[in-house]
Amino acid sequence: MNLVYRGFLIVPKWTYEVGLVRNKEPQYYTSKRLENARVENGNLVIEARREDYKGSEYTSASLITLGKKHFRYGRVEVRAKVPKGVGSWPAIWMLGENRQQVKWPNCGEIDILEYVGKDSTQVYGTVHYADSAAKYHYLGEKPVVGAPNEDYHIYAVEWDKKGISFYYDDLKYFVFEYKKAAYDPGKIFKKPFYLLLNLALGREGTLGGPLDEHILPLKYYVDYVRVYK
Repeated sequence: MNLVYRGFLIVPKWTYEVGLVRNKEPQYYTSKRLENARVENGNLVIEARREDYKGSEYTSASLITLGKKHFRYGRVEVRAKVPKGVGSWPAIWMLGENRQQVKWPNCGEIDILEYVGKDSTQVYGTVHYADSAAKYHYLGEKPVVGAPNEDYHIYAVEWDKKGISFYYDDLKYFVFEYKKAAYDPGKIFKKPFYLLLNLALGREGTLGGPLDEHILPLKYYVDYVRVYK
């Protein structure tokens, strides 16, 4: 089945995260605010801006399918154009639908894409999880692919009961096999997950790195999200 999600602001499979959500990132995620998330020429545009808003200096948006649509296995494919600049931190990722009950990292995390402006020639694909003692683990790769910010590219995972494969266009650059991990996290990744599309801003001490305010406003373009199962 090919589920194609367009018209992000009106299709009821998406909702918003709101506020200062994670990692002590500086951006405030807003809801239903066209300055931060809108559809232009058939693309979702997520825009990060410098502005005073509810006590924060920056705004952006994070769209999620939690409570709307959850997935278990298949190919998740997103065609997107990432924004360049030191402190730019767009992502396409998934979290276990049970996150609120078991907490992160026990719920598992699949990062289909992270792109950070300080490493502008690379893309990151990573999995995060906990072992039976709730100890945190992660594995991933960050191939050098040139200048991904200059055009649209396909970021995808193929996910089944044995593992997860990560793609940049036609390049398969990372395969995560549950049984080969230091701790077999198969039971974590055999449960439903939800999708997130967000544009974060970096700060010192995070993967996103320090923020150069001169890059703002930033625009992150998403052409489509397709889920095949």
